[in-house]
Amino acid sequence: MSCYIRPHVPGASVFYTVNLAARGSDLLIREIGALRRAVRKTRAERPFDIGAWVVMPDHLHAVWTMPEGDADFSVRWGAIKARFTRSLRDRCRVGFHPTHAKRMGQAVGWNPTLRRSASKVAKGDAGIWQRRFWEHHIRGPQEFADCVRYCHFNPVKHGFVERPEDWLYSSVHRERQLGSWEAA
Repeated sequence: MSCYIRPHVPGASVFYTVNLAARGSDLLIREIGALRRAVRKTRAERPFDIGAWVVMPDHLHAVWTMPEGDADFSVRWGAIKARFTRSLRDRCRVGFHPTHAKRMGQAVGWNPTLRRSASKVAKGDAGIWQRRFWEHHIRGPQEFADCVRYCHFNPVKHGFVERPEDWLYSSVHRERQLGSWEAA
């Protein structure tokens, strides 16, 4: 087992990529309401600033700035992932047990053919999310702007839209309302 140690810099700005276990799924955009509720509740308990966010069908990118004196972004991501998963399970009133896989798949698009590793099964992991996430600590204002721009242009990169403003699941709309969006 690998021993990955994440940096813990209080008040840091960090770029994240978080993936579903089943690449190619559209679960995140179909269940955007559940994801938004999970983020909102987590932010209420453990605040962080959102510099940018884009939700793609099977992954998301975000830029957060942690509060001064706080570096615990892993707990926040764990809470968001757990709340999202629980909301799907609770709404369907079934567990993610293989005997319920067909009903789960029909209800929320969970991939019933997804194979969970023995360690995921032992830990009760539903198999919706990749276990970890990728993070990069941002070093300076230009890199922050580059990461925000990467988030906003990701739907264009993947061929879903021609302009970032055309993607519904992006913080680019907030930037446009604030007058700080520059498409070029």
